[in-house]
Amino acid sequence: MKNLIIIGSGAAGLTAAIYASRANLNPLVISGVLPGGLLTQTTDVENFPGFPEAINGYELMMKFEEQAKHFGAEIISDVVSGVQLTPGGPQEIRLGSGETIAAKALIIATGASPRWLGLPSEDRLKNHGVSACATCDGAFYRGMDVVVVGGGDTAMEEALFLTKFAAKVTIIHRRKEFRASRIMAARALANPKIAVKWNAVVKEVLGEKEVAGVKVADVVSGTESVIPCQGYFAALGHVPNTEVFRPAVAADQAGFIQLAPQSSATNIDGVFAAGDCADHVYRQAITAAGMGCRAAIDAERWLAGRE
Repeated sequence: MKNLIIIGSGAAGLTAAIYASRANLNPLVISGVLPGGLLTQTTDVENFPGFPEAINGYELMMKFEEQAKHFGAEIISDVVSGVQLTPGGPQEIRLGSGETIAAKALIIATGASPRWLGLPSEDRLKNHGVSACATCDGAFYRGMDVVVVGGGDTAMEEALFLTKFAAKVTIIHRRKEFRASRIMAARALANPKIAVKWNAVVKEVLGEKEVAGVKVADVVSGTESVIPCQGYFAALGHVPNTEVFRPAVAADQAGFIQLAPQSSATNIDGVFAAGDCADHVYRQAITAAGMGCRAAIDAERWLAGRE
């Protein structure tokens, strides 16, 4: 039986692995569907401390992995197909390969996936003008025109943040009023850099190698038009990758794992969580890494208390 299993190999999971390895817990990391996490899908990362000249997202996560392995973490390339979680342990994990492994303690660091419209052109131009994170990529669009798709608080926040860099931000929303809170909607509408395309849906993201615009259709008349832009930001929210753990692990209505106050502990004794699967507010690599550190320390102390 393993001391500790960590599910997920993004910033949270690998940071947890580094701390757990240095504490001689010999953790096993299950890499998951996207080894390295969402950062491997980005190009330059400019806001992670220690890299003033920016670093490629894939390269950054390979450094995380190298550091975890250096201290003794074992990493396997597999996915989790099922779990049997027991308060106090052991925690049984069923892998996609069919194997079942058990551990005294478990850290869930499976992250969250951004919602997309599902357009082929949207997928084709990801990281070439198409993004789901204004905080991550907004600075690349200084003086350019960008669009934000969505109508909730996330869309308002993304649009307002982008006004720090972009020349113009157009919010595309399928209804005639926002779903966002009144105060957030008012802030967006009052900003002179923000325009709104009401009652519109995106039909296609235009451009061959880089985003050049979006084709939208009016939901009332069906009339199509083109909005020229160099950046496209999907602000439709995130889906936490936690379905396999529910309903055993307590989560909010959106599926984000609920943690005890000032802790990484879940409702199951010996099961901890870190990163975007438990964070619907910040969703940044640096905050995920911090949560991974906390989870490893909490798991170490929990295991020590049972010896």
